[in-house]
Parts: sequence; structure tokens; C-alpha cells
Amino acid sequence: MLIGELSRRTGVSERLLRYYERAELIRSDRRANGYRDYAEETVETVRRIRALITAGLPTRLIRQILPCAVGGALRPCPGVLDHLQARLHALDRRAADLAAARDLLRQTIAATQRAISD
Repeated sequence: MLIGELSRRTGVSERLLRYYERAELIRSDRRANGYRDYAEETVETVRRIRALITAGLPTRLIRQILPCAVGGALRPCPGVLDHLQARLHALDRRAADLAAARDLLRQTIAATQRAISD
């Protein structure tokens, strides 16, 4: 499939798809006219890339993880587990920080509303 079709089916811009290719996250063959030609499974690969980026993983780590993906799951891949656990730990810390900020904001709003009411 051409890059425009891949973009349409994944919701990812052509520019970003070209970046993924330069970063060696996806690959294409070239047609005689030089156009990129992507395999059908690239649609799922791009969706997986988007999910991993949303989880906060850098492309260098995603490049290591993608060969480990089989179907909808990851199979054991050397060196990847430590990176994934570290990223999960960082996300947990961030979530805790955001929860604390949310609680402080709620308390401030409530205190302000009480002061206005008095």
C-alpha cells in the first residue's frame, strides 16, 4: 500500500510515517516509480508504535521492542524488560505527582469557594 493509504488507515501523517521509516521502526519496498510500498502488517505495526509512544517510550527503545511483538503480545526479548520496568516506574511516579497536584488544586478551590461564601 502507498504511504497515503497507510496514513489514512492509521491516522498518522505521512511525514511521521517517513520519520518512523528513517528511525527504522517500519520499512517499505520501493516501486519502480520510487514510491514507497508498505506491507499490510505495517498498519498494525504503526498502531503498536503509537501505543508505545503514548506510553512514553522513546523510539530507540521501541526499535528494540518491535521485533519482540508477536500478535497482540510481546514475547521475551533480551534487555527490554529492564527498560520497560524502568519506564513503568517513571510513569507510576508521574501519576503519583499528578494525583498530589490534583488533590492540592481541589483543596485550593474548596478553600477559595469557602472564603468567597463567608
